Amino acid sequence: MSDLPAPRQPYRAAVVFHAILAGVILLVAAISGGDLVKTLGVALAYFVAATGWSWFRFRQRETRAAAGRSSGGDGGEKS
Repeated sequence: MSDLPAPRQPYRAAVVFHAILAGVILLVAAISGGDLVKTLGVALAYFVAATGWSWFRFRQRETRAAAGRSSGGDGGEKS
């Protein structure tokens, strides 16, 4: 686990982060003269998959933390 505190709004932060990276994919394709239609599909697929994975992991972490609080444990985190 990271020592950094979790963002206040992790779901929105994940959307913004992955949207920026998808924009970078499009920018690189535009600069290099790539096919923007295909690149748009790749960027969109990246955005959906990466955002979905981030949300899935956030949800898992929240569920483990809630289970740890209810059982009085440490949330199942390993040192």
